[in-house]
Amino acid sequence: MIYEDDPTYWNNEVAYNIERTHKLTLDKPCITIKIPFERLGLYENINQVVLSDFALREWVDHTEALNELIYNRSRSDKENGAFYCFRPTNVLLQRNASFVEEISGKLYLCIMITVQLPYKDNIKAMRMLCKMLPIEVEKFITKFDLIKLNASYDLEKKQNMIREWLKSSGYCAFIGNGSILPRNKDKSGPLESALPFKSPEDVEVEICGLRGMGIKQGVTVITGGGYSGKSTLLDALNSGIYNHIIGDGREFVITVQSAMEISAEEGRSIKNINITPFIKWIPNSSAEQFSTDYASGSTSQAANIMEAINYGCKLLLIDEDRSATNFMIQDMKMRSLIKREPITPFTERVRELYEAIGVSSILVIGGSSEFLSVADQIILMDNFVPKIVTKEAKSLGEHEKPRERIPHTKWEIERKITTEHFTSYPQGSGTEKLIVSTMGYMMIGDEQVDIRGLYNITSQAQLAAIAFLIRKIAIRNQDRTIFLHEQIQKALEEMEKDGVDIVFSSFFPGFERWLELPRINEVLSVINRMKHLNFIQPEPSEHH
Repeated sequence: MIYEDDPTYWNNEVAYNIERTHKLTLDKPCITIKIPFERLGLYENINQVVLSDFALREWVDHTEALNELIYNRSRSDKENGAFYCFRPTNVLLQRNASFVEEISGKLYLCIMITVQLPYKDNIKAMRMLCKMLPIEVEKFITKFDLIKLNASYDLEKKQNMIREWLKSSGYCAFIGNGSILPRNKDKSGPLESALPFKSPEDVEVEICGLRGMGIKQGVTVITGGGYSGKSTLLDALNSGIYNHIIGDGREFVITVQSAMEISAEEGRSIKNINITPFIKWIPNSSAEQFSTDYASGSTSQAANIMEAINYGCKLLLIDEDRSATNFMIQDMKMRSLIKREPITPFTERVRELYEAIGVSSILVIGGSSEFLSVADQIILMDNFVPKIVTKEAKSLGEHEKPRERIPHTKWEIERKITTEHFTSYPQGSGTEKLIVSTMGYMMIGDEQVDIRGLYNITSQAQLAAIAFLIRKIAIRNQDRTIFLHEQIQKALEEMEKDGVDIVFSSFFPGFERWLELPRINEVLSVINRMKHLNFIQPEPSEHH
């Protein structure tokens, strides 16, 4: 049955809702397939994110089966027709490609696809939408595997129990024994020949019946020779901010959710930020309210750390290879040679970061012994096997005279942005501009933001969601100044509650239809890299 003005048709209680993806692509509609819970044998109070994620991964094979039926090597998709669905990476996230919706008191599992209709072939288009698609959906329903789905629920429950344990235990990360950390060639899953992870006995802990390596809060150094697995371990910890699916190999690599990977990011834009904990003074500029359109390696790394702390990050992940050397260390001989050094190296502040404001660090260090004396624990990677060598490493520096501790610093930064340049409209234009390029840039209005240094963005879909979210805040905001944290937090909560798709706009061509929920850290990171924004320090009397 089909109603006037209602772009929905029903088949076997399943609804197919058709809408245009974008006004320029009328031949590529977006179709949301809505399957009632009872047809899938589902009950009401289930975890909707796990269900949606599981269903989407199962549906990918069905999309491939549909395309095999119509594929023609000698024709393009435009001539031939094609079905597209979002292919998720191995992390569990809320998405708009699959979600749960309530329609007149009944719950439906919804899967969103886009369809390229064949050029000038209406009969084939009708066959694709009204015959092939419903048949494939029926196959999907018949094959829907509740046992596999329950295994996904159980895994997520365990992962979240470990996350809860981390919050109250004095640890910042956990790596389960048997985890496969190295990735295969296209980074889509575990490397087949890899050695399973095994925790050294002296740091092995047991959580929820799982044994593995616990990394305590504080300062942890991971060291070892070249190709020993140091960076692989750090990458796994970095990806542990999200839960992973069965078969990923890193299901039980769990890291506190506020963790951020920090690197030098030469050339990034910095606006009005206090970097005095690391840079004491800057010629012809202020280190307390530092701004530049093209930061150096050390000033960018200093700003990245200050911003991360400001986002509420409690764990910094730093690889020496991606860092500015003069920012990280300065040895004794260089100290005595260089009398006027504006940089306070990270070695001097890393303990204070933990002791004064509770921010832990995990550092991959291969070339300098400077960090050994300030570390709480030292992990030596030897051919992908971790060993704890804290005592041995500390004894190497026994005869060195201890360094003087430098005075503590002030870590808080408070900034607001004024709204005059916070807009998706380029100057003098009545048309918005929003583009996300696969080359690592995002364009909003007159801004071209370089996002290649943001290692925690998992996909183009997450990037698109960040772009649409920033646009929404810019459009919605009528005040002269914005407290960013509150606005973004509120918008992310709305996306979680009402669906990630609420920020999408079909006004912009060039966007794929898919969005994934981002963290506040990455949204703020993008805004902090905008060149035209005015960041101002609030008046002392203002609240934040």
